[in-house]
Amino acid sequence: MQNSSVPSPYVQDFMDGNICFGCGKDNPDGLQIKSYWEGDTCICHWQPQPRYQGWKNLLNGGILATLIDCHTMATATANAYRSENRYYDTEPQYMYATGTMTVKYLLPTPVVAIIELRAQVKEVKGKKTIVYCEAFANGQKTAEAEVIAIRVHDSSQAEAHNPFRHR
Repeated sequence: MQNSSVPSPYVQDFMDGNICFGCGKDNPDGLQIKSYWEGDTCICHWQPQPRYQGWKNLLNGGILATLIDCHTMATATANAYRSENRYYDTEPQYMYATGTMTVKYLLPTPVVAIIELRAQVKEVKGKKTIVYCEAFANGQKTAEAEVIAIRVHDSSQAEAHNPFRHR
């Protein structure tokens, strides 16, 4: 849930301490994707660099999978807050991890084009959220994925059950 009083529409901006290679705002060497709502679709635009090539002028498939993975986890997280009609910086805080991810690579993804990811929540059942995501480059769909996100942290629960706590 966002409005003009919230300083950023991006889900990742509210994930303090996130050092994930794909979505971590606190990882200066990572991809640093940004996800936001547009209606019922969570959107991400990301500009690849030549260092992310698999083959000449084509995006590495693992990088594309990482983009999809991190964007769908942000989608599941944002959906949880949205379904409770609250802002990302409110308690309890939630974190999601990938349960399964099935990616279909449909076309080569050019490294010179802005990648657009479009994700929608298909089902929520307890701690499990199923998200469908499509990747586009130059207006063409290059990949699609179904991802199962699992809520692995709820800050309203006992700290002992937090897998992300520093030991």
